[in-house]
Amino acid sequence: MLWIEKYRPVKFEEICGQGEVLRHMQKFASEKNVPHLLIFGPHGTGKSVALESMAGDLYGGYLDENLSIIPSGVLFRQGKSWLENEDRFSHLYMKDESLITNFKHIVKWYASMKPLDADFKIVVFEEASSLPFDAQAALRRIMERYSQTCRFVFIAKQQTSIIPAIASRCLPLFFSPLEAEEIISVMQNVLRKEGVLPGTVSDDDLEIIAQLSRGDCRKALIYLQVMVTKGGDVDFSEITGSETSAISSSLFSYLMKGDLKRSKEIAEMLMTEYGLSGTDVVLEISKAAKREYNDKRIAVALSDADHNLCHAGNEFIQVNALLARVIKEVFN
Repeated sequence: MLWIEKYRPVKFEEICGQGEVLRHMQKFASEKNVPHLLIFGPHGTGKSVALESMAGDLYGGYLDENLSIIPSGVLFRQGKSWLENEDRFSHLYMKDESLITNFKHIVKWYASMKPLDADFKIVVFEEASSLPFDAQAALRRIMERYSQTCRFVFIAKQQTSIIPAIASRCLPLFFSPLEAEEIISVMQNVLRKEGVLPGTVSDDDLEIIAQLSRGDCRKALIYLQVMVTKGGDVDFSEITGSETSAISSSLFSYLMKGDLKRSKEIAEMLMTEYGLSGTDVVLEISKAAKREYNDKRIAVALSDADHNLCHAGNEFIQVNALLARVIKEVFN
């Protein structure tokens, strides 16, 4: 299991740093009075988990009924085909309407639902930076109409990606990059919980990872897990190209172990959470294979998968078939 999932905070006390911002959010929850929010800052600084913690304290056992999360990035990158096949939204999908019309319909549907045992519900837009201008313009009018029984929260990397008409209606909360000392403390805690032998990862390695992650705790844990998986023998220049390349290295390590279930979970995460296409995932696996286990059988399997994807093959099916084939033919 990826450590970024296993050790993801679930309550305020587990979130590293961000003291002032978290105090505001805790107060909102305790007073049951939440304004529209614009939560922004770099990746891996605790934005989403802080919001989930606030909603958990606010709604208790009715969290699922009162918190609706719309993955804006995936929606506008993959379009109507994703909406049609996504269980959460397929019942609202209108085949003959445009993507923007479908988006407005979905938002209105969730916003108009009566909150359960609460004065208001919360609708969250993840990767709000991906919302095009016309979608944001439509949201402004929806916010005006449903503000009595619904609060809107926008999670973005940059505050400037949200139009002034929306930003002016929201309280801005900035999540700053974590200090190196804070990230090192998190990594040391994870190593203790994993029972990693002392010396596997040196203090100098932890310092290097903390600096390379640039305040992104999630990225630091990905680099750390790759290092531990490799027994501490890692060329950092090979794994720091991007967060997705580091995750792909972890995926390939599970392929080498013959673990199809975990490999599939990581591949699907790359497509759903990071917005990679099936072709992008094949490319990332190809790069990892060249670093880890350059075998001609893998190259043939990758080329076949790429060919199938270019001819309208279902992305999830083709990627999963690729992983199963590599394990069967190379690592079984």
